[in-house]
Amino acid sequence: MINAKITPVILCGGSGTRLWPLSRKSFPKQFVPLIGNKSLLQLTLERVAQVSGGSTASEVICVAAEDHRFLVSEAMQAAKIKGQIILEPVARNTAAAMALAALKVGPQDLLLFSPSDHHIPDAQAFAAMVQQGSQAARQGAIVTFGVVPSFPCTAYGYIEQGAASGNDSFGVTRFIEKPAADRAEALILQGNVLWNAGIFLAQADTLLKALQLHAPDIFQSCQQAMAQAKQDQQFVRPEPEAFSTCRSESIDYAVLERHKKVAVVPFAGTWSDVGSWNAVADLSPADNQDNRIDGQGLAVQSKRTYIHAPHRTVVALGTQDLLIIDTPDALLVAASSHAEQVKHVVAQLETQQSPEASMHRRVARPWGWYDSIDRGERFQVKRIAVKPGASLSLQKHHHRAEHWIVVSGTALVTKGSETFLLTENQSTYIPIGETHRLENPGKTDLEIIEVQSGSYLGEDDIVRFTDNYGRA
Repeated sequence: MINAKITPVILCGGSGTRLWPLSRKSFPKQFVPLIGNKSLLQLTLERVAQVSGGSTASEVICVAAEDHRFLVSEAMQAAKIKGQIILEPVARNTAAAMALAALKVGPQDLLLFSPSDHHIPDAQAFAAMVQQGSQAARQGAIVTFGVVPSFPCTAYGYIEQGAASGNDSFGVTRFIEKPAADRAEALILQGNVLWNAGIFLAQADTLLKALQLHAPDIFQSCQQAMAQAKQDQQFVRPEPEAFSTCRSESIDYAVLERHKKVAVVPFAGTWSDVGSWNAVADLSPADNQDNRIDGQGLAVQSKRTYIHAPHRTVVALGTQDLLIIDTPDALLVAASSHAEQVKHVVAQLETQQSPEASMHRRVARPWGWYDSIDRGERFQVKRIAVKPGASLSLQKHHHRAEHWIVVSGTALVTKGSETFLLTENQSTYIPIGETHRLENPGKTDLEIIEVQSGSYLGEDDIVRFTDNYGRA
């Protein structure tokens, strides 16, 4: 088999609400460092790099939300992968995301569409699986990849595998929705079904023709949006108005369930969509009581208890079948049997307008991050880290003053007409209405403590004059 040149397309959408409180809309699970201090997106980028012609891929395409553009860029840098990032103005599910990528490349380009938040530890087996499907894709099929099931799971859709096609793939008899428990057991006993992994391989023109046939409205909206797209370095921005008219639908519903030429390649390796806290728990080794600990957890006289505690000591005493997820500003305690219902809790928190539903205490920014460590009436304390060579925008505030104390590194401060350096243990005061900027001219991270005081401390009290990251 000759290795085919393949361009990976990473689908970075999704909010991952089933992994709340670790995953939130502002920082979804694909960006969270879950495994070996690497995010699922970084691991995905490293994995797909091995499928392009049997060697390291130099270019990928990521499709992501505008709000997450710098998180995706940082993951690409960490994985040492180059490529383009298509920024969706609004979320419109996988059919539209895949259409945008297919419209960006040449018609004969072979595209591997992969979710950004799956865990597949054997990268070589994954690459071999993809190459196995390349012949069918070159012959005009949309190839999907199905995982050989290890238990009757109700959280996944299934693919019923048909006869061998003679091109290292099989036909698809039908797609099956997420089944009830008894139906899942019957499917496993049937023996010719696979979990639907949501990974696809197709030539760009094959996919676009299928969209024109089965979902012409989605195709037309995406075509108009990409025809008027703007490019800013690695960022590609489809025209917002045209794209917003696109309906939201998965590629499964929009195309695959109605398309005639679909093939499937089985995958027998380890795979997880990391779609619930039970799935996350399975990534950690178990003790002799089947407890699993990630971080500073301690399970005493407990069975089948999972503790995620990266920041402080969390003790479970006499518990059974429990999930305990601790973060600096929210704690989840749930029965293992209720892991799939976490997303409903998030919806309830959103109804109550709880900020913890979507925002972390620690917030990523293109220049670094900040952590709101304390707040009260008319004051807020933040810990701020600025990456080497990075800077905040030149800005002012109408309602708050700020005190900056340098903890480590060197700060280049602009305050009104002044520009000066601050080093460890030095500080400055920014009055209300004063134009200011914080920069890191050094080669190590700059860390400061910021104390805000004033009548209003919201993040929207920022008037930006210049910004290196294109923010208004």
